Amino acid sequence: MSALAITAYSATTALGRGRSAQLEALRARRGGLRPNDFGPDPLPAWIGRVDGLEDEALPAEFADWDCRNNRLAWMALQHDGLMDAVAAVRERHGAERVAVVIGTSTSSIGASEEAYARLVPGTDGAPAFPADLARPMIHTPHSLGDFVQAATGLRGPCATVATACSSSAKVFAQAARLIHAGLVDAALVGGVDTLCGSVLFGFNSLGLVSANPCRPFDRDRDGLSLGEAGGFAVLERAAPGDTGLQLRGYGESSDAHHMSAPHPEGLGASLAMRDALARAGIAAAEVGYLNLHGTSTPANDAVEAAAVATMFPDTLHASSTKGWTGHTLGAAGIVESVFALLALEHGLLPGILHSESPDPACGPQIRFDNAEDAGIRYAMNNSFGFGGNNAALVFGRA
Repeated sequence: MSALAITAYSATTALGRGRSAQLEALRARRGGLRPNDFGPDPLPAWIGRVDGLEDEALPAEFADWDCRNNRLAWMALQHDGLMDAVAAVRERHGAERVAVVIGTSTSSIGASEEAYARLVPGTDGAPAFPADLARPMIHTPHSLGDFVQAATGLRGPCATVATACSSSAKVFAQAARLIHAGLVDAALVGGVDTLCGSVLFGFNSLGLVSANPCRPFDRDRDGLSLGEAGGFAVLERAAPGDTGLQLRGYGESSDAHHMSAPHPEGLGASLAMRDALARAGIAAAEVGYLNLHGTSTPANDAVEAAAVATMFPDTLHASSTKGWTGHTLGAAGIVESVFALLALEHGLLPGILHSESPDPACGPQIRFDNAEDAGIRYAMNNSFGFGGNNAALVFGRA
């Protein structure tokens, strides 16, 4: 595929706000997980929580969209020159020629949970949402996309992608198709997911949440830690002589093996990774860093590591960064793409936080320690979701 320039990118996670906060925490191996303090009856677990969301309401002109998820979207948009970059592409191409493609898993369902918990008698006597939450848009999956479009003044195609934990990786693929088809000239892509009761207790009901900080690819891993995050990137056609960061390829698959378990032979993961490499026009050996999905659940990590071992040489540096941020669900794709882009820009190859005992079933590609390599040209990101919704992305330096 033709490369797309990444002219701005940023993430806000439990590690802090903006790229510098992410880079500094990764380099110092300082994690953002804390004992769960979310909700009235906290589940015994560890979470990656973003500070300040409770105290920073949206600006008055966006009050109709106010909720935890959209607050995090607004917060994430305020860093690393994102709004200036959006204004520049809007000016350069016209607002109608810039798409908004956003990924989320639960969107603003936390507001819906609160509304149902606070039901009041309606005009007909039937239970109704309280007046402050009687705002229909925030109770839909498209709440996030609608808000981001309004907040940025963009008027091109606007789509919310909800394919579980691959959501904000697949936005890169959808935006690339829109640009290459000539429907738009640029796109703002990203993803946001925030903590809520449905997520915490839902994942716990599946037996997937650890009572301890998650340990991806550790021999004794026993489940994930949930987190919240938001991030964005601006994509445009690469201009002649472009020397910046680029999206070089994407791969998607849907193995539909099981609603919540990966294909035992990593079929979907392998298909997505091979497709991404093929679109990028590179060999697996050319990849310098691979950010793994690596949720710290026994099945996911073993299957992903096996798929990686069959495709990549032993020299690959591959890791999961969820020990720093927690599993941010629909935001994982954009957050971990930002980490891959940071690896390309700064030569920092993160290891794995909290993990100490390598699983002998995993290959030598899995690295627990950080490394430095300023010479890498390509970095990948894997994001795999429930139902076999898989995505892999290849980023490069022009």
